[in-house]
Amino acid sequence: MADIENQRLMIKVARLYHTHGMRQTDIAERLQISQSRVSRLLTQAEEAAIVRTVVAVPRHVHAELEEQIERLYDVSEVHVVDAVSSRQDELNRDLAHAMAALLNEITADTPVIGFTSWSQTLRLAIDALQPMRTHTERVVELLGDLGPPDLQHDAARSTQRFATLTGAQPVFLRTPGVVTSVEMKDLLLSRDLHARQALEMLDSIDLALVGIGANTVDPALSPGDNFFTEEQFAAMRERGAVGEVCLHFLDEHGEPIADGLDDLVVGVTMQQLRSARRRWAVAGGVRKHEAIGAALRGGWIDTLVTDVATGEHLVATG
Repeated sequence: MADIENQRLMIKVARLYHTHGMRQTDIAERLQISQSRVSRLLTQAEEAAIVRTVVAVPRHVHAELEEQIERLYDVSEVHVVDAVSSRQDELNRDLAHAMAALLNEITADTPVIGFTSWSQTLRLAIDALQPMRTHTERVVELLGDLGPPDLQHDAARSTQRFATLTGAQPVFLRTPGVVTSVEMKDLLLSRDLHARQALEMLDSIDLALVGIGANTVDPALSPGDNFFTEEQFAAMRERGAVGEVCLHFLDEHGEPIADGLDDLVVGVTMQQLRSARRRWAVAGGVRKHEAIGAALRGGWIDTLVTDVATGEHLVATG
């Protein structure tokens, strides 16, 4: 019982401090506890992941590099951040926090947000996100399930959390993200009204949080596990693919590669993605350099969050 009461007090203190903007001294006076206890409770709230903090990087720290990329690729916004490490896991976390800070700045209404829930970096961004001020009605998954059950669970949890933070209804796409045949896809969709409705909602995306992938099997996924096989990736490389956007392959110029593989994807189409009012992506690291460049050249994203090394590569190859 004492633990439950302490947790309730911790949540109350966290809300007063982070949501209502009260000073610690005022919280202590209101709740009739010491200021030192208020401080300890706030620390405990962070350690328990009840409060997720985001380091807000000042805008335009790398203004010249950002402007160069925006000019070269004719893109609306580029945000370049310093990563503490080139290790992909640490880089993803830095990029995710930068994306979370950017999402928290949205004030315009975004009734329908398309969300690439299988993207590890985007899931980390949602973990770091604070409640958003925008008006959102639905958060719709852009792709069906990819990978093993634990990844599918993480993806669904992230979609649910994102919807909660925006005050929206989550719309899940609980079908395989990649199927083995067009006939299988047609059969699955014919029996799943919810999946068909989710796919129809993607006709009217106000903000698409886009996933960018290298032209190899993602380290978090297994070939053929609701995903493309090694042979399919090899075939696309032979046809000139350098990466993919929401599982749609692109050549170095950002042009889609017409192939039957598009028909095996259960998720957002290239036409739906192109029609989205805004298309944001967060990606970086050597492994994705070519894919990010292709996505920019093809106009598949209009806002990019990336790291310094990737930004410099984009300028050098632009």
